Amino acid sequence: MHILVLNAGSSSHKLCCYAVTAAAVAPQRSLWSAQIDWHVEHVEIRIRSGGQTHQESCAIAPRKGVLSRVVQTLWQGPQAVLAAASAIEGIGHRVVHGGADHQQSTVITTDVKATIDRLREWAPIHNPINLEGIELMEQILPDVPQVAVFDTAFHSQMPMVATLYPGPYDWFEQGIRRYGFHGISHQYCAQRAAQLSGQSLNRLRLIVCHLGNGGSLTAIKNGRSIDTTMGFTPLDGLMMGSRSGAVDPGILIHLMRQGHTADEIDHVLNQESGLKGISGVSNDLRAITQAIADGVPRARLARDLYLHRLKACLGSLIVGLEGLDGLVFTAGIGEHSPDVRAAVCQSLGFLGVTLNETKNSNASQDEEISRPDSRIRVWVSYTQEDWAIAQDCWQLLRPKP
Repeated sequence: MHILVLNAGSSSHKLCCYAVTAAAVAPQRSLWSAQIDWHVEHVEIRIRSGGQTHQESCAIAPRKGVLSRVVQTLWQGPQAVLAAASAIEGIGHRVVHGGADHQQSTVITTDVKATIDRLREWAPIHNPINLEGIELMEQILPDVPQVAVFDTAFHSQMPMVATLYPGPYDWFEQGIRRYGFHGISHQYCAQRAAQLSGQSLNRLRLIVCHLGNGGSLTAIKNGRSIDTTMGFTPLDGLMMGSRSGAVDPGILIHLMRQGHTADEIDHVLNQESGLKGISGVSNDLRAITQAIADGVPRARLARDLYLHRLKACLGSLIVGLEGLDGLVFTAGIGEHSPDVRAAVCQSLGFLGVTLNETKNSNASQDEEISRPDSRIRVWVSYTQEDWAIAQDCWQLLRPKP
């Protein structure tokens, strides 16, 4: 079964096509993949097919137009790997917020689309983009079934003490509760860590650190999410690329009394805060690292604050787990920043965490970077959200015996 996967992030759009023949835990390599990165003044496109990579840059254009052109290279032009569009038998979408309505992956219907649209205010950077991709695929491939795989689903069985906010109880009855996000990545990386360790996931206490432009930590015990740093929206928790993470709600009340509107505050918290807001340089840690080398004081402050908040959140989850067997780093920063991994693990030295410095500096995907004498094992895992989405699509759409 040929399955096309669309995975929209806050600053990028990834697409993959898999030939799935059976549900397997070990990831398969995609037949074709593409990544679209949205920058302030241009768009970068990278397409991989047949062992070859094609790259191009173009001026800013409407998202739908760029996405449509890239998707059609699957069966048109030199990057084509399918004979025709009709070869695609299923389409999977990462959808960030499913609320309380959707606690597992589901075939997309008119009602599912309405829920995704209704929850756009709870995930303003993501849900509108997710819905846009679904509607675009309806236009390009109208007869192909589509599946929504929700980032919130993995966290849907967190205990009530990790779910409730300490406001009036009727908040919970209105749906105002902690949902958690990046669940597809957290669940996949926990499963992968168990495989790499040769142990049963049901016996491990793990924390997965999904650190990218958006970031969250999840405490996983016996294979289940028991706590996570994001909450009602993807804005909570860690300091991120352009998102503030957790702030005193009194600040927001203060800003509203000064005359700022909800939309203005929403924009500041989601688009102008985090690494970007503190550094004044960029939301990208790589650019901030270069700015530190160039002597920009606020860039160093931004990195130091990012690490301070990350360590504080990590500590609270370790206490909630009542111990820790393994730590997993994933996503853009988690996979590619040895300095961040080293700084975090150094702060856990009192728990007996020791890194193999050579492995940490040269980590490839899915590799243990802790030393044999480390009391807590540490892995770098290349998050395979797209493969996990393809698996769920296969399970829902495959012919039943």
